[in-house]
Amino acid sequence: MLPLVQIKNLTVSFVQENKIVDAVKNISFNIPAGKITALIGESGSGKSVTALSFLQLLPAQAKLSGNMLFSEDGLTEVDLLSPSFTSMQNIRGNKIAMIFQEPMTSLNPVHTCGAQVMEALMLHKKMTKNGAKAATIELFKKVELPRPEQMINRYPHQISGGQKQRVMIAMAMSCSPALLIADEPTTALDVRVQKNILLLLKNLLAENGMGILLITHDLSLVADVADDIAVMYKGEIVENGVAKDVLSKPNHNYTKALLACLPTTESKGKRLTVIDDYKNSNVIADVMATSKALNISTEIILKVENLSVYFPAKKNIFGKILEQHKAVDNVSFTVNKNETIGLVGESGCGKTTLGRAILQLIKPTTGNIFFNGKDITKASNTQMRLIRKDLQVVFQDPYGSLNPRLCIGDAITEPMKVHNPLSTQKSRKEKAMQLLEEVNLNTSFFNRFPHQFSGGQRQRICIARALALEPNFLIFDESVSALDVSVQAQVLNLINDLKAAHNFTSIFISHNLAVIHYISDKIMVMKNGKIIESGTADDIIFSPTQIYTKELLNAVPNSKLKY
Repeated sequence: MLPLVQIKNLTVSFVQENKIVDAVKNISFNIPAGKITALIGESGSGKSVTALSFLQLLPAQAKLSGNMLFSEDGLTEVDLLSPSFTSMQNIRGNKIAMIFQEPMTSLNPVHTCGAQVMEALMLHKKMTKNGAKAATIELFKKVELPRPEQMINRYPHQISGGQKQRVMIAMAMSCSPALLIADEPTTALDVRVQKNILLLLKNLLAENGMGILLITHDLSLVADVADDIAVMYKGEIVENGVAKDVLSKPNHNYTKALLACLPTTESKGKRLTVIDDYKNSNVIADVMATSKALNISTEIILKVENLSVYFPAKKNIFGKILEQHKAVDNVSFTVNKNETIGLVGESGCGKTTLGRAILQLIKPTTGNIFFNGKDITKASNTQMRLIRKDLQVVFQDPYGSLNPRLCIGDAITEPMKVHNPLSTQKSRKEKAMQLLEEVNLNTSFFNRFPHQFSGGQRQRICIARALALEPNFLIFDESVSALDVSVQAQVLNLINDLKAAHNFTSIFISHNLAVIHYISDKIMVMKNGKIIESGTADDIIFSPTQIYTKELLNAVPNSKLKY
């Protein structure tokens, strides 16, 4: 029997600035049916380029060589690098499906979520519209989308990031493909939904005998679910084998370095290991030096009082609101100067809505928000423009928050020009170059556009832009969820360094409990729009009082690597 996929000497090249750049360099590995094969590596290592090669979704200027042999029945095979147009149409979404890394940019904003899943069913499975609708509702139930009968009529902008990811997963699984390519499928999902999605994928694996190529930077996830693993570095496969063997006894220095970057319960208060600390040695350098601790002031910099944000959930034919969705429900808390508050909870619990309400990007239904003693819910647009210099955000979706027409250098310097019009172009560029280096990006990227970067690289650009005005309060909305473990460690170290250097205060929104514990002084647990538990980071992680918090902790994959 032939493997489901045989990749032989695959090379993918692009022409950039009159130079030929090999994004993927002569790689070879197999994907067997009935197993999960994980492809791991840093952002920009070539993982997504490899995945896009399966479905011929790379730009026209991409040059591919080698073979990518796909065998659905184990007897006959087709080379995915040179199929006919009709053959590829039949393969895409039907025989080979893909869960893309960024659901917001992968979903069509002018069609409802239900319509986009129904389209695949009607096209490939020849279902009637009513049959496709019923099947879509069942798929939405399987991926645990709330109120699936209503969800099919919602547009992508009306649901949370994690919910959009679940819609993408439902769409990919709709035709029961022979091969499912999952490019960071659980990046935007909280641990409970992530666990259920992985169980669902495993069940489909057992039922259909399909193969799964799991592209991820979450090594805990890989250790929990993967059968085989391929480690990618600078376009090359540097290690390949059984997942348990590779993770427990890695041979290559790069693999060892990736494992060393994971935050653990012992990491709190210390600097995280990063790839550069490894020094091509077989022994991790002792870089776990204690980070400079900040003295949390008793001065309250942010005070939220009885904050509620309601959205209309149901209207009658005259437009009267009959039912409201309570995204944030009577929330109150304070943040002291120099303090980092971690906000954790399931997708759709109201974390992002709360953050945007604090920023006044969403107007609260009721309640007050005091920033530096001023009630910003009553501030005019002119006053808010001045306040926003000190109140910045790193959004969850890096691609959607960057202007595709602006090169990243202009994106970073733009806020400097707006808030400090007397600054020179030279000084702004120098500052932008410095910020690019701080977030581990090459200064030569200054004139490149957002679409030329990987998801993790785009997130680092957004972090650099948020830091451009040297704010004293930052809201990080899943700001490290798209980053691989090595860059995540760099960014977390950077945040700690900046906290020490600039004494800024922050709210850190994440579903990653290891990251939340590492970076936060206090943690708030949110469920159904309410804060159900709060306390010090150690108290919440090690001694939770609420059943819901305990369920979140129990759902963390591979407790040996994290908890």
